[in-house]
Amino acid sequence: MFPTSLSSHFAVRRLTEGDLAQILDLCRGNPLFYRYCPPSPSAESIREDMKSLPPGVEPENKFYLGLFDGDGLAAVLDLVLHYPEAGTAFIGFFMTGAARQGRGTGSAMVEEICAALKREGFTRVMLAYADGNAQSEHFWRKNRFAPTGVEKEMAGFRAVQMEREL
Repeated sequence: MFPTSLSSHFAVRRLTEGDLAQILDLCRGNPLFYRYCPPSPSAESIREDMKSLPPGVEPENKFYLGLFDGDGLAAVLDLVLHYPEAGTAFIGFFMTGAARQGRGTGSAMVEEICAALKREGFTRVMLAYADGNAQSEHFWRKNRFAPTGVEKEMAGFRAVQMEREL
């Protein structure tokens, strides 16, 4: 059932190499994100994101997902289960297409995702945004994520960790 249970409004499935052009188009439509969180998207960086795992995470706990509707790819979600600890889900990346932003679509998706994770027994969702990206910070705060006080230097930006109890 998982990951299709993540949304009742969008078809959810694992993204593959065959989806690369759609993913790249969606990502390139969001240049503000990459101003704070380099590098700019490329086919190679997306391929790398599809496979990258945090230390100690088994491949079966990584889900690089697309949320689709009649207009095609609506959002990309990189979700890692039981990271950094059991019962926690980590959103490594979430992006909606630019045309869908400002309409509540992304927030509705996040609500459905969090509700589905809670049904699956998860108690917390964590993520990080690039310090200085007010748009990302506002989006996640609006969706009931709060800073944990942990910040980490990454390649080209400082990541601010947030969490939401389910």
